[in-house]
Amino acid sequence: MSEDEFIELCSRPPAIHRFPAAMAKRIRQVCQVLTEEYDGQATNVWKDARSGGEVKANLGRLPGFGPDKAAIFTAVLGKLRGITPEGWRTAAGYYGEPGTFRSVADIVDSDSLQKVRETKKSVKAAKKASPERDPAVRTGP
Repeated sequence: MSEDEFIELCSRPPAIHRFPAAMAKRIRQVCQVLTEEYDGQATNVWKDARSGGEVKANLGRLPGFGPDKAAIFTAVLGKLRGITPEGWRTAAGYYGEPGTFRSVADIVDSDSLQKVRETKKSVKAAKKASPERDPAVRTGP
């Protein structure tokens, strides 16, 4: 379907995002890359990757996937889906550490969701209290 038709579809209630047009364009871009470079299969992004770094790099080349989103998705694959090539925790960085509650990669139930929310709140408060700290350096809660 055309981009305009897809935007209209994604904007119908319930909309896919609070900014449905922007998200519709991004989804369409990702689908186009998956079709052109990965045989239309999202799993091909990581299926043959020889390392966690390669998984993260492949994810980072998708439209809208910056370093943090690629790291989080690498952690999701490792922690929740059993996709664990060598070095996946290192590639996932802060989000790949075991026993933490830092992102969607750690959410398995309502209790873990609450813990992730608490961690995010605490990290945000620490950043606010230390504005001189480099926001790109994540040290955890």
